[in-house]
Amino acid sequence: MWRLFLQIVAGILGIWLAARYVPGVEFVGNWQALVLAGVILGLINFFIKPILKVITLPLRIITFGLFGLVINMLMVWMVSLVFSELIFPEQIIQKIVSLFLTSLVVWGINFILIKWMPTK
Repeated sequence: MWRLFLQIVAGILGIWLAARYVPGVEFVGNWQALVLAGVILGLINFFIKPILKVITLPLRIITFGLFGLVINMLMVWMVSLVFSELIFPEQIIQKIVSLFLTSLVVWGINFILIKWMPTK
């Protein structure tokens, strides 16, 4: 339960920080929509991401774990499809770079919260 809470907090903080500091990422909704988008991202990271990690284990082994970045980008992209308030650029190359940087921000917040916060 504590880990789920940390995933949700990481999703909210990750989207907020990415919208503020990653070029090309905008969040045009109010704070309630931001919290809801973060909650959805946290739930996706908690429930769906472990399943995808098991399914893509051979790809992750072949790429020495770098395919995990693609999985993280997929999670952020899924949230951006559901929430029209989370806007990425229209150009495909800039969109991929923005998705990559946003997934790095969310991963970093997840890493900090889960590794350094005491578990209950």
